[in-house]
Amino acid sequence: MVLTNNELKKIYFGAYFFEETEDGYLQAFQYGKAQMDYFKEAFDFWYDRCMATTAKTLEFSTTATEISFEYKIIWKGSDDSFEMMIDGLITKVEYVKDLKDEGKITWTLPAGKKDVVIYLPIDATVLIRNVNINAELTPAVKGDKVLWLGDSITQGYGPLRSSCSYVSVANRILGYDILNQGIGGYIYDNKSLMKMDGYTPEKIIVAMGTNQYGDKKPEVVRDYYDTLTGIYGNDIPILCITPIWRGDHIDELPVFYKFCDDIRKIASSYKNVTVIDGLKMVPHLSEYYLDDLHPNPLGAEIYGRNLVEIIRKIGF
Repeated sequence: MVLTNNELKKIYFGAYFFEETEDGYLQAFQYGKAQMDYFKEAFDFWYDRCMATTAKTLEFSTTATEISFEYKIIWKGSDDSFEMMIDGLITKVEYVKDLKDEGKITWTLPAGKKDVVIYLPIDATVLIRNVNINAELTPAVKGDKVLWLGDSITQGYGPLRSSCSYVSVANRILGYDILNQGIGGYIYDNKSLMKMDGYTPEKIIVAMGTNQYGDKKPEVVRDYYDTLTGIYGNDIPILCITPIWRGDHIDELPVFYKFCDDIRKIASSYKNVTVIDGLKMVPHLSEYYLDDLHPNPLGAEIYGRNLVEIIRKIGF
């Protein structure tokens, strides 16, 4: 059976809203239109990435033995992947670099009932249509509604595998219903924070700061949390992850560590904000990074699992 776009929306996670193109493709967005307008005026680099299929997935249970869908890639930042996971194991990877900008992907599934997750590319904007599956399916059931705010590391750049970002790793275990508003180059910019009509998260995770430590202006962090709590109130739990280690500018680490400490001090002054030390998330060794800044698949796996352990320990 071919799913209608309305049926597709029921198994499509990670979107704030959807739009259908004239040629029938479904596009998912994780930001409100006013926020995207702001990014368009502020910085092309942000604007391109605010519409990427960051952390978006198709998730369902089924007895089907085949699934296919048509896709169209309308923007590419880096060549990551489409991936299929069955009962917790990745069974197929299609790299963006090996695909045409428009085409069809068909995957074979094993017999019997199974849980399926299809990860869409992180650093590309992908539209899909005509999802065809040869059996009935049941949408996945998600847990807490979580808004995740961050920079390129949270968006998922580094592993160059959509299932391997630290957010993907952590969320496989935690089962959150997330909006991932991570963007490459993102900073503590309170102007990008806007109330999204009809959306109220149960929890918020903020992980950023590595892109602006050199400006030595920690007041931007207070402006950000003032705005964030002004929009969502002082009762929604917020988790602040200070920046993880970076080894690309070793001589600047004292300044970087000072900014990390400023973030900790400012964020912890809010009653509903819990701060965890990002420097304890990933080993301070180059083999865990793509470029001494963005964790590779190994570093992201460790980051995600360490984060889950702390989240469970503190009861966030």
